[in-house]
Amino acid sequence: MVTLGISAESSRRRNCSRMVAGRTANRYVRYRSRGFAAHINASGPNLRSVRELTAKALAELGVQGDVADTAQLVVSELVGNAVRACGDHVPVVVEVYAAAFGIAVNVHDPDPRTVPRRRGIALDDAEAEAGRGLALLDLLAPGWHVVRSSIGKQIRCRVPCPGG
Repeated sequence: MVTLGISAESSRRRNCSRMVAGRTANRYVRYRSRGFAAHINASGPNLRSVRELTAKALAELGVQGDVADTAQLVVSELVGNAVRACGDHVPVVVEVYAAAFGIAVNVHDPDPRTVPRRRGIALDDAEAEAGRGLALLDLLAPGWHVVRSSIGKQIRCRVPCPGG
């Protein structure tokens, strides 16, 4: 179990939802006692914002270093996959929260038909320009899986946390 370092007052304050206007789209963040859910239109600025939010939320939980870096990389890979599957500015929900196994990173996109498929490209292939993302997820978040829903699909990842 990841130890939580959030005070009750801080938790109550963070549970208040807020809307932050972006240049191309809005971002809605719903804070939870162990993390957050961010509703964004996938874009470079919004991805940077969610990566920063991931680092900050995990730091408040006492999770830093390799685990926090890994969670940010998984967020980037999953949002990038959603953009490749659905197009620029696709609406996605990014969830990051502490759980008994470590850190959960889930990304929900609106297209249930486009399921990630491995391309069989080696991680160390110097010629490859793309296609290594799912192999990277296999290393960083073993056991990731896809869940289809009535509004699309969700990719669920578990980032292991030492002692978690």
